[in-house]
Amino acid sequence: MTTLLLARHGLTHLTGPVLAGWTPDVHLSEAGQAQAEALATRLASLELDAIVSSPLERCQETAQAIAGARDGRTAEVLTDDRFGECRYGDWTGRPLGELAKDPLWQVVQTHPSAVTFPGGESLPAVQHRAVSAVREWNERLGPEAVYLVCSHGDVIKAIVADAMGLHLDQFQRIAADPASLTAIRYTPLRPFVLRLNDLGGDVAGLRPPEGSEHKDGGENFTGSDAAVGGGAGTT
Repeated sequence: MTTLLLARHGLTHLTGPVLAGWTPDVHLSEAGQAQAEALATRLASLELDAIVSSPLERCQETAQAIAGARDGRTAEVLTDDRFGECRYGDWTGRPLGELAKDPLWQVVQTHPSAVTFPGGESLPAVQHRAVSAVREWNERLGPEAVYLVCSHGDVIKAIVADAMGLHLDQFQRIAADPASLTAIRYTPLRPFVLRLNDLGGDVAGLRPPEGSEHKDGGENFTGSDAAVGGGAGTT
């Protein structure tokens, strides 16, 4: 049962009014640094088997904050370009208020699976590369691993949509706020979304208890990896 923690980067001076995309040298703002430090403090006691980040500065800085608060343990931040932001092409760096007047904007909102940004990437391609990266990291780290990926809003939403079995056209219904935490557990049968857009609270329950793996490939005595009757929660 590999557990993936998805952290969105903290605020930058462009977050909200401008579509930053792959604009270089977009760093965390003072508020974003505070968010990253708060998230790092929340996660400090949770053992992580890897910390992986988008190559963009705002994610690297958020991931470094998390790595630097590991209760004295040294943690390396690994970089995977597949968790990088969508390549928005000609839309990069433009104000959202201006983009909202473009006819393509409504397609992005209602039928994103049909969207290829002019001079850029399609949203299905973003989902494919990000989910492929997750599957590869799951395999690399193993079924007992808990690891963190720091990425971007649309990338996180695309990964969550896949985990929930949603068509990509539904991914705009998912929220991923700056410095939020989303947790997905991957079992041999299916993924489970444990937390979504989480902005506070204890994280101890995100690591499965010792001996929680089942020898029959992840299923419990009912023949399912799902909690029967909703489950009893964690203690």
